Amino acid sequence: MPRISLTPPRTLLMRIGAWYSRRRYGKVLDPGQAYGHNSRVLLTYVRLEQQAAKWHALDAGLKHLAVMAAAARINCSWCMDFGYWEGLEQGLSARKTGQVPQWRENRETFTELELLVMEYAEAMTETEPAVTDELAAELIARLGEAAFVELTAMVALENWRSRANRAFGLTSQGFSEACEIPARP
Repeated sequence: MPRISLTPPRTLLMRIGAWYSRRRYGKVLDPGQAYGHNSRVLLTYVRLEQQAAKWHALDAGLKHLAVMAAAARINCSWCMDFGYWEGLEQGLSARKTGQVPQWRENRETFTELELLVMEYAEAMTETEPAVTDELAAELIARLGEAAFVELTAMVALENWRSRANRAFGLTSQGFSEACEIPARP
């Protein structure tokens, strides 16, 4: 159960945000409702998300795996639910996306670079970051500096999302259920 009301004041900003959210995602996103209690925080967060969506130095699939690995490490059920749906929307494999929380036990599902990216996301997400010089150097060598900076920024952004959602008490909003593949007859 959320720790904050998901019925913020119905300001113009919230009405526009709810309209956009329903149009884009089919429902109003709970994090937006939570942030809606402080319009300045909401506006700053929305602007950050809009700008981050324009970053393209890092492969979208790698970026998504990093975000999912950070969310899984923080154990944000809202982020995992939305991330599963978002991964499928981006054309990522349901098997791969579904195995991110247990990537260490399912290494054969991922490429070597994907494993490095998820290891980095987890190391960066630790309460005291555990990123090693060797891991950073290997990723810079494979991705280049611009993509490495983007990877680092995306993991930091997902830490904000996941930690805020956990603190707000937000849980799954049913996105992953919409992705379920019906059983074959």
